[in-house]
Amino acid sequence: MKTPGSSTRRALVVEDEPAISQVCQRVLTSEGFEVDIAINGKVAQGMIGEKQYDLCLIDIRTPEMNGKELYQWLQEKHPQQADGVIFTTGDLMGGDTTTFYRANWKTIPAQAIYSF
Repeated sequence: MKTPGSSTRRALVVEDEPAISQVCQRVLTSEGFEVDIAINGKVAQGMIGEKQYDLCLIDIRTPEMNGKELYQWLQEKHPQQADGVIFTTGDLMGGDTTTFYRANWKTIPAQAIYSF
């Protein structure tokens, strides 16, 4: 999903913990991505409306609009970008996170769930 006429790959990191978003930014930048950071799903919605992203790293638990809600919005409004989602969580796959994962098993590949 590179921007037409550009070889730049774009990544969006949706993370409310500054230390984690900085690590993600460093790693993705070193892999050649242009990286934007959103502190929650609401902020990410506005950014996704303005740019196309090749990859979205989304924390499942963020304030205001969590990663699950953002993913559902992506599936409805920008389904092509929903395919490029990787979820992160510090939740260790507790209750509602496990339920969400199981409900979306067909659309979320196993390698797309990472726990910090």
